[in-house]
Parts: sequence; structure tokens; C-alpha cells
Amino acid sequence: MKFDKHLIFSSLASLIVATAVYAIPNPTHPNTTHEQAAAEAQSVSGKIASVGKSSFTLTLASNPASQPGSQFQEATPKTMRFMIDKNTTVDGNLKVGSDADVTYRDDGGQHVAISVRVTP
Repeated sequence: MKFDKHLIFSSLASLIVATAVYAIPNPTHPNTTHEQAAAEAQSVSGKIASVGKSSFTLTLASNPASQPGSQFQEATPKTMRFMIDKNTTVDGNLKVGSDADVTYRDDGGQHVAISVRVTP
């Protein structure tokens, strides 16, 4: 009888530990969560096309050499809109026509600037 109680208790304890270990997310698994992917910072450079109260638009610098097999530049330059929040650091003055290097993160489909370095 005493052996049966120990066996049942050990089985339940093992089941609880196994469930807890299985519930821990695996960061190397290819199906990482959206929040983990969104937190990764990215960087772009270009020319400031417009400036608003809480956002700005950047026309990206084209680099045809970085696109193997591409002999022609795109007809329309690519632009990106960045949101500015209370955590954004801006080095320089955001004004149309200035060059800028932007480090940003994606948050809910929007590009949120982490830092902006503006050069006149």
C-alpha cells in the first residue's frame, strides 16, 4: 500500500515537471512569436521627404550594386514612413532634404524609429 502511494505521487510529480518543461518556449524554434520578431531592430538610410508632428517619411537611398543581376534603377524611389514616439532619439534637425540614418523596429505593422541621425 505504501509503495502504491509513492508510485502515484512520483508519477504525478513527473507529469507536472514534464508539462512545465514542455510549456517553456524554445527561442531557436522557427515559429518564434510575433513580438520576438517585431523587437528586432533594422536600419535604413535616405533623404527626408516629409516631416510631421509624430512621423516622417524617408526616401531610401538606392544601391543598384546590392541587387545582383539588376542593371536598371527602379523608376520610382522607395519611401518608408516612420513613427516617432517618446523613446525615439533624434540626433540633428528633422527637415526635408536632409540625409538621415534610421534605426527602427516594426510594431503592429508600423515602423517606429528608435534612433535617427540627421546630416545636413
